[in-house]
Amino acid sequence: MMEDFTRFDIDIYSLSDKVYTYEYHLEDSFFQLFDSNLLEKGNLQAEVTLDKQSTLIAASFRIEGTVQLECDRSLEHFDHSLEVDRRIIYQYGAEEEEVSEDIYTITTGTQKINVAHLLYEFIGLALPMKRLHPSLAEKEDPWVEGEIIFSSASDKSGAEDEAVDPRWQKLRNLKN
Repeated sequence: MMEDFTRFDIDIYSLSDKVYTYEYHLEDSFFQLFDSNLLEKGNLQAEVTLDKQSTLIAASFRIEGTVQLECDRSLEHFDHSLEVDRRIIYQYGAEEEEVSEDIYTITTGTQKINVAHLLYEFIGLALPMKRLHPSLAEKEDPWVEGEIIFSSASDKSGAEDEAVDPRWQKLRNLKN
């Protein structure tokens, strides 16, 4: 399976200082490379632009297309369109590490970088938390309209005190 990841390798060691563009077509086979079941199907175009400089490499990721999601309510599958724009900085340093979510340190002897995991991560981060089929999302949702479904406030505050279980009343007396 590691051979499949090699198509996402970018040989940075032999690149001179200028801008390079790499294009990838991400289909179902791409999502099957990963052990996660976050996504299984999709049809996306990814463009990775590297701006190689003497002290760093600025990588811009542009991903567009659709992924297949499962509705949280009806469990029906539907296509969800995605558009992702992200930027990563690779800076040269003594050892390889992730400085922040947007900055990575690589050694000067690094031969190549693999962008497969970054592409998968960016797609995963662009997915909605609440996955509703478009036909369900168009229907009236009581949460959107502000309709109160449950309220803990009571209209009969005095009547509640009279109907209190005697055990609770003794506990209230302890509080006082």
